[in-house]
Amino acid sequence: MALDFSGQNLRGRNFKGRKDLAGANFSYADIRGANFTNANLTGANFSHAKAGLQRRWAIGLVIISFLLSGLSGYLWAVNGYLVSQIFSSFSDNQIAGWVALITLIAFLFITIRQGIIAGAVAIALAVAIALAVALAGALAGAGALAGALAGALALAGALAGALAGAGALAGVGTLFSIYISWRAMKGDQKHSLIRNIAIAFAATGGTSFRGADLTNADFTQATLKSTDLRNTILICSCWHQAKMLDRVRPGSTYLQNSQVRQLLVTGQGQDKNFYRENLRGINLQSANLADASFIGADLSEANLQDADLSRAKLKQTQLDGTDFTGATLTGAYIEDWGITNTTKLHGVRCEYVFMRLPTKEDPDPLRKPDHKREVFADGDFADFIKPIFDTLDLYHNQGVDPRAIAIAFKNLAENHPEAELEIVAMEKRGDDKILLRAKTAAGSDKSQLSAEYFDDYNQLKALSQSQQLLLVEKDKRIISLENMVDTALKQPKFYTQGDTNMSDISGINIEGSSNVSGIAGNNSIANLGTISGNVSIALNQLPDATDAEKPGIKELLSQLQDAIVQSTYLSEEDKTEALEQVNTLAEAGKNPQESTKQKTAKTAITMLKGIFTGLPAVASLVEATNKLLPAISKLFGLG
Repeated sequence: MALDFSGQNLRGRNFKGRKDLAGANFSYADIRGANFTNANLTGANFSHAKAGLQRRWAIGLVIISFLLSGLSGYLWAVNGYLVSQIFSSFSDNQIAGWVALITLIAFLFITIRQGIIAGAVAIALAVAIALAVALAGALAGAGALAGALAGALALAGALAGALAGAGALAGVGTLFSIYISWRAMKGDQKHSLIRNIAIAFAATGGTSFRGADLTNADFTQATLKSTDLRNTILICSCWHQAKMLDRVRPGSTYLQNSQVRQLLVTGQGQDKNFYRENLRGINLQSANLADASFIGADLSEANLQDADLSRAKLKQTQLDGTDFTGATLTGAYIEDWGITNTTKLHGVRCEYVFMRLPTKEDPDPLRKPDHKREVFADGDFADFIKPIFDTLDLYHNQGVDPRAIAIAFKNLAENHPEAELEIVAMEKRGDDKILLRAKTAAGSDKSQLSAEYFDDYNQLKALSQSQQLLLVEKDKRIISLENMVDTALKQPKFYTQGDTNMSDISGINIEGSSNVSGIAGNNSIANLGTISGNVSIALNQLPDATDAEKPGIKELLSQLQDAIVQSTYLSEEDKTEALEQVNTLAEAGKNPQESTKQKTAKTAITMLKGIFTGLPAVASLVEATNKLLPAISKLFGLG
């Protein structure tokens, strides 16, 4: 049974290293000065608890603060005295006074504008100049010493005025120190060093969770001033309405970011930018994240249950193990987002998404579903996105080498037959970049596969063409894949492919290739109405079925044509490409038993499967093709 410390006075108690505190109840407890270092506090309840310093520690730190303030005042007074030497009757003292004044002005200006570190650098430079001036004076010899002795009386006469100047500058210095302290505690990044030192000082003797496991711990409305959270595990910890979270010592946890702290406390992150932030394990349950940007951020293992992510930018966001249960993703931009088979999408509310970030020219890029009047029904979005879960994404840039890609992928498939690698997509990115997407068996270590592939690819890329050719050794599988990649790089289109593995890589085809597998190149997309008319003409040239109960090629292709044209999930471009393949099948259907026509039909059917890859399982087109394509294959002698 979990331990119950609710409402108790636990000031100064030592729980260091205890492993029996999982699920313990510390709600409303006074834990000021308590030590939870390295303790297991998984699922512990600290709601409304009061952390921080015990009274004796607070008094001690106040006394030390006063002593430091006194020292600071003394140093400012010394600076005032040095500056007052401008009015001395001795030229050497005047030089020293001017150097002090210039140094002080530079320090004040640079510190306010750029921070304390930059100001310290300015002082160092000024001190170096002052030393140089002093050295020059020392080289003047005995005359300088005599002058110094002669001026002793004049120095005494000016002492009263110097002290007055010192007091005035001490006052200025105090005001300056107060301003810098205020800016630092407000979170001004220029003065983060001051803030970090102050918080570390104030947390001395406070509540310590250093090194503790706080997974799923609840700090709702807890007071956390002067709390040490360095090296803690904060996976899905709850900080809703926590007080003084900006006064904790966060170490390298996500709590070091002031904007993240504010989001955790308020749950309001609308329109905020979290570009490339490490938010692994963060708890944003029910948070308002509409229009927020998480481009390049790591949200792996995060709790986003019931969060509103409407129109959120999730480009290249890492989402391994992220829980989206009940979240809203309508209008989200999901270009290259890093979902995996551990990402939870149960109950996601989503009417439509965009596969690219918006631009001025295209504010609604690659909307899914394609038809702007269509939306995903309940559960459809998870079905739509599911095929991406178990894919190995191999992104190439900076001088793509098609032959090296082909050889490296073949080697990877042969070295890991258990991964059942199957190319399902190719996409050109920019002028010289390409994404190769391969389906993998469940449980495959995609991180290891990717690392091994790119190690091999980079080594192959460094070889000369003649050395690469020796590795190919007339392997048709490698040559075929090389041609595919080369063709994809030359044509700015998206290519999908299904039912293809390395045991028969010669069957891979790319729409637009020049007779790679017997289909003529398609260098332009015909008008949808025109190609549909061409299909109808080709179908009319086929014979009718002799048995009304057994539809022939003509009848089956007519049904497939209707299903494609009526689909609400395919774009016009996809419909056009699909109808091109139907037209190819219709032409091949004139001599269905001829070997060349069978090969052409096989390729066209494979292309159709590729075009339909990723459609929701409930789509009527998917249901139709699951019945029609096997029947068509059988009539061509392929089934």
